[in-house]
Amino acid sequence: MELTLVVLLVIVLALFFDFTNGFHDTANAMATPIATGALKPKTAVLLAAVLNLIGAFLSTEVAKTISGGLINEGDGGVLISPEMIFAGLIGAVVWNLLTWLYGLPSSSSHALFGGLIGAAIVGAGFSAINGGVFLSKIIIPALAAPLTAGLVAFTATKVAYAITRRHDGKKDGRGRFRYAQIASSSLIALAHGTNDAQKTMGVITLTLVAANLQDPGTGPHLWVIVTCALAIAIGTYSGGWRIIRTLGAGLTQVKPAQGFAAETATAATILASTHLGFALSTTQVASGSVIGSGLGRRGSTVRWRTVGRIASGWLFTLPAAGAVGAIAALIAHLGMVGIIIDAVLGLGFILFIFWRSSRNKVDHSNAIPVPDVAESGYAVRIRKSKVKPIRTKTGTMPQLTPTAQSAARSDVAAKEAAKEAEKAAREAQKVERAAQAEAGSPPNSGAASDETTAGDAR
Repeated sequence: MELTLVVLLVIVLALFFDFTNGFHDTANAMATPIATGALKPKTAVLLAAVLNLIGAFLSTEVAKTISGGLINEGDGGVLISPEMIFAGLIGAVVWNLLTWLYGLPSSSSHALFGGLIGAAIVGAGFSAINGGVFLSKIIIPALAAPLTAGLVAFTATKVAYAITRRHDGKKDGRGRFRYAQIASSSLIALAHGTNDAQKTMGVITLTLVAANLQDPGTGPHLWVIVTCALAIAIGTYSGGWRIIRTLGAGLTQVKPAQGFAAETATAATILASTHLGFALSTTQVASGSVIGSGLGRRGSTVRWRTVGRIASGWLFTLPAAGAVGAIAALIAHLGMVGIIIDAVLGLGFILFIFWRSSRNKVDHSNAIPVPDVAESGYAVRIRKSKVKPIRTKTGTMPQLTPTAQSAARSDVAAKEAAKEAEKAAREAQKVERAAQAEAGSPPNSGAASDETTAGDAR
């Protein structure tokens, strides 16, 4: 009875982690299309949620890496108990929520691995960890994947801007990349479902194996796949707007062609890693792609201070989540009382984080500032028209930045010049009428002169 209760608590906490993974990683797919105006914020997260749901059913290779590779097996089964898995999940959830609060795109995957490793070491020692799997499928991909994605995005951005170079003042067609972004960001969301949803499937499967409720070496059951897919989809739809703000506007100002290049590089890297069974951090890949695309676009500026903050988060994710998982595991050694203490402390921390986040709310209306979205569009001359009114919750129209103002004025320059010429002609007519009235000229001559002047102005 006691073991069944612990297993149930682990499954519930694992699904909550899956939910946090969803809203923590929504930005990986949808930050750049939202930033460029390719997709409206709510439409973007709905599309990502649906594709995450579908992607979760396409592969189970990553789930098998976690359930049958990372933690060694001993004579009596895997060298980790359900109690230790519960403690490891607490470490992962705590780090996920803390980094979300500060808008830091850290790795949910590495938070999970860190928590499990910390708890396993406390429960069974260092022998519980399969060092080969840890090095080959977690550490090496963590170092190589963002660099690879960044290099691909840098190259793709250079190519995109080279083939759409402006000639003789004609439109370059870069605005059409906004439509391509819908496809590329959708591919990322699908790839995210094939990779990240499986990590929770692997944790639940590992728990069932550790509790002797499932045979070692077997894959996740259908009910595990379905529940994990639904949890990550719901989490994705909730938004994760704080991290969308960081990736969409905090690293560099994203333009449509640049965003398409970043998204394509991200999707290609994630899909390749999923096929190889690498439990990759999609956040690290997406961040590396955005940085690479920023370096690839001439005139763009990468905010290296933000890059430094993100890199620090990557560096501390594994040890920090591992430390929390280890502390929770020490408490869990007290038995059922320890599990209850862990659950109460974990719930208290979750409630505190959500209360703290409500004091500085970030949602779909303010995740990416309206001027930044407008500037992304007008910097590539998407259409010859006036700036569309964009209303905020307060009913005001935010002022565009100087670059956006200049681009918008350039788009309607001919029309504005015509208005000014017409106004000058009217003023000239008034002056001429006044002069004719003082000189006593016949009315007909004045009328003829008016017609001539108006015709010249037109």
